[in-house]
Amino acid sequence: MSASRSETTDPRGPDEPEPDHESDSGAGAGAGADGGGGAERDGAGADLLAALLDGMDAALCAFDAHGVITHWNREAERILGWSAEEAVGRQGFAGWAVRTADADEVQARLMAVMDTPGRQVDEFALLRKDGGRVLIRTQSSGMRGADGKPAGVYSAFSEVHEQIDLERSIALSEALFDDASWGVVLVDVDLRPTVVNGYAARALGSGRGSVLGRPLGELVVQGVEELEAALHHVLAEGAPKSAAELWVSVHAPDGERRRCWRSGFLRLASPLAEEPVPLGVGWMFQDVTESKLAAQEADRLRFRSSQLYRAGRAAAECEDPMEAATVYLDFALAGFADHALIDLVAEERQDGAAAPVRLVRVAETPSGGGSGPSMTVETGGIPVRYMTGHPALQAMDRNGAVRASAPGASAASAGAGSGSAASAGSAGSAGAAQGAVSSPAWATARQWPPDSVHALCTVLRSRGRSLGVVTFLRGASRAAFERPDAVYAEDVTIRVAAALDLSGALSD
Repeated sequence: MSASRSETTDPRGPDEPEPDHESDSGAGAGAGADGGGGAERDGAGADLLAALLDGMDAALCAFDAHGVITHWNREAERILGWSAEEAVGRQGFAGWAVRTADADEVQARLMAVMDTPGRQVDEFALLRKDGGRVLIRTQSSGMRGADGKPAGVYSAFSEVHEQIDLERSIALSEALFDDASWGVVLVDVDLRPTVVNGYAARALGSGRGSVLGRPLGELVVQGVEELEAALHHVLAEGAPKSAAELWVSVHAPDGERRRCWRSGFLRLASPLAEEPVPLGVGWMFQDVTESKLAAQEADRLRFRSSQLYRAGRAAAECEDPMEAATVYLDFALAGFADHALIDLVAEERQDGAAAPVRLVRVAETPSGGGSGPSMTVETGGIPVRYMTGHPALQAMDRNGAVRASAPGASAASAGAGSGSAASAGSAGSAGAAQGAVSSPAWATARQWPPDSVHALCTVLRSRGRSLGVVTFLRGASRAAFERPDAVYAEDVTIRVAAALDLSGALSD
């Protein structure tokens, strides 16, 4: 029997008992399946947990119920210099990551949260591996075991200055989008507003909620093409080097408003992507309309004063007073009008009978598309065929400036008649009575060059007499005359009237 046993090839050896195949085989298979699969799952879970901990942006460490470190991620290693192999298994921070004098207090504050609900925020100094100190801010929470009893503490921490930088960034964002003194708009890649602060909503003439997601063309009446071009440029090329001034028209309760916005742009990119992915554009702007208009007005006054000064110097060298009068007109036209006419009062009738005012054309600028200095006109004393209610005749009747514009020239032109007079309004009504005529017909009917759209008539006054009328004319490319223009025209007309009065005195 022993011989036969010695010849067997049973790998378990001759002294091991024979297994019960019916019971042991099944148990062994089950144990192999359960034990091996559970180990794989536990290993995969541990790897996943390690990957999650190491991938966190915040430093994290965990303690068991006895204060022994059980977890330590890479961000904690980056901040303090201690690796996970050096940290895990240590009893708290005493003797290595905190000064001995502070160790008990730090440990007590960290472990105290284990018995209290919620999170606890603390700040204290830790030691780096190189011996330096770093002030950190921690958020700690207790952990409970399966039986509900305290099982430990986990703590996420970061350097205080990084936390302060984050809080400042958040505070800055909230302040900008609360009620900053300039407009802030976040625009997505489709150029639709996604966030708008109060200033920007008021500037766009809408509420903060109603602006979101709408195309810019619905918010900006004019100038939207320039605005969208700027946003596209920022998305493609990045922020411009300096601020840009954009003139736009926006809706308002009383109509459209023309505004100037000094704008700055920033391209927004995702910080989470490996390559910068544009999220949209940060658009910041401030309404500088009033200052721009004031600067333009100051420049205009400075230029006009310079022109009057130069005109006076040039007219003083003219031997003929009529030539001096045309010199004043030529200097005044620069940047002011396209054409100018001088009409003088015709000689009174010898029989002394009362007659309406008649005006004779004596000088004008070239018309019919030409350009050049003003020139005298030989009419043989034949009066100009002005219709009743002509702006020049109105100016003579009222001894004041009269403005007029062609019907339908523009909204601004229609409103220009409310200035020095109800006079421009009546002049406009005379044209409106003829119906919706075209500008050439409107101008030709008033004996003006066909391209004229806006007119300003001022009276030539000298020595208490009305000598005639000067008419300034603008084309469709210019805005209607306004009250400051009338003041300037009257200033020019005074100088022209003095020269014409002298010319008449010399001819007598």
